[in-house]
Amino acid sequence: MIDRDLVPRRQMLAQMGSGFGLLGLAGVMSDGGLVNNAIAAGANAVSPLAPKAPHFAPRAKHVIFLFMNGGPSHVDTFDEKPALTQYAGQQPEELIKNYQRSVGKLFPSPFKFQKHGECGTNVSELYPHVAGVIDDICVIKSMHTNIPNHEPGLLIMNSGNSQPTRPSLGSWLSYGLGTENQNLPGYVVLCPGKPVVGPQLWSNSFLPGIFQGCHINNSKLDPQSVIQHAHNSYLPPAVQRRQLDLLQILNREHFETRAADNQLEARIESLEMAFRLQFAAQEVFDLNRESQPTRELYGSGQFADGCLVARRLVERGVRMVQIYYGGGQPWDDHGDIHNHVNHAKQSDQAIAALVKDLKSRGLFEETLIVWGGEFGRTPWSQGAKGRDHHSRGFTMWLAGGGVKGGLAYGNTDQFGNMAAENPVHVHDLHATILHLMGLDHERLTYRYSGRDFRLTDVHGQVVHEILA
Repeated sequence: MIDRDLVPRRQMLAQMGSGFGLLGLAGVMSDGGLVNNAIAAGANAVSPLAPKAPHFAPRAKHVIFLFMNGGPSHVDTFDEKPALTQYAGQQPEELIKNYQRSVGKLFPSPFKFQKHGECGTNVSELYPHVAGVIDDICVIKSMHTNIPNHEPGLLIMNSGNSQPTRPSLGSWLSYGLGTENQNLPGYVVLCPGKPVVGPQLWSNSFLPGIFQGCHINNSKLDPQSVIQHAHNSYLPPAVQRRQLDLLQILNREHFETRAADNQLEARIESLEMAFRLQFAAQEVFDLNRESQPTRELYGSGQFADGCLVARRLVERGVRMVQIYYGGGQPWDDHGDIHNHVNHAKQSDQAIAALVKDLKSRGLFEETLIVWGGEFGRTPWSQGAKGRDHHSRGFTMWLAGGGVKGGLAYGNTDQFGNMAAENPVHVHDLHATILHLMGLDHERLTYRYSGRDFRLTDVHGQVVHEILA
């Protein structure tokens, strides 16, 4: 037997060379029952992703965040403003006063609005399918955030801070609640490519690494390769299991000789997750297992497939799924707001299908759906037909998971410029999401660098008026 006090673990592995000695040692240890004993001991250990008790009875168990990165225009989707037509081409004094950015001329929406559902909520012609389920949706018209630029806007919407130093919403949820399926990550991000900022948007930051979002490039959902590097095509599962068990024994022994090491702990947990994921992913990402009527309900395309995968993931216990509309910032229509037609067309049917599908499966009441981008767009024009970024007033909506359906909450002023009635900051939105999941945003904290951090920092109020 090698004396661990004389030969460090890393040196021992290096001397064994290329893994051949590792496999031999696994056989020796297996013959002596050491691997099996270690497996039994590991089975009794509590996984950091194990389900945890909430602070109080939750209204929802899962979150699906439909992220329209780039910033959809509120005055062209869910916030009709007749005054834009009345004052078209003008620059009213109240717009220019105390505004630091350049203000163009008021630009009426080129899209028609109509009241829908029993609730009579106005929805533009861009979203006819969503309009068909508007009685299940709570539209918040008075959202506002801090900075009208993509990077800080994306960061604060995802992590509550405009700097890339804080954990994301999904990481906080995984940390606070764990997840119901130990064979899948607690937090999955579906994005075909990389949005502006990138992985920081689903980062764990100072939380343990196991709570980081698992990014899936859903540009092509091939169940054999959707989780890159997780599938081992060289070794059968039984051999992989023995190899990993030995590696985990050595990792744990090394871990016990060190002070608290979050990175090593995350590596140990990620190896185990990767082994289980290569089998679970083949099933959950195989959309051919869905019936033809269900596939037709969602339609086709990357975003449609993402919505269907999201339903399959929450159905299997994943805590949060975030679906980015695309890579980059596709809704960022500075040049021509008519491009919103294509974006809405690619997302409208799938969003409505997700609501209907969750309802038909009894999952709607326990799944909170959130729709929106990092901000809205200006009620005045940029150039001839475009709109600039706008953070002082915009629209997001929620559905399912304990939210009142058929409600329009808050409002912007007559031009869609400022959140004027019942303003809701991003911190308030985060506090409300956590509340619906059974978490008190002031109690969900993590001590780091000598202080307690939380998603909402020192801000945030639950918007009780929108709760069912």
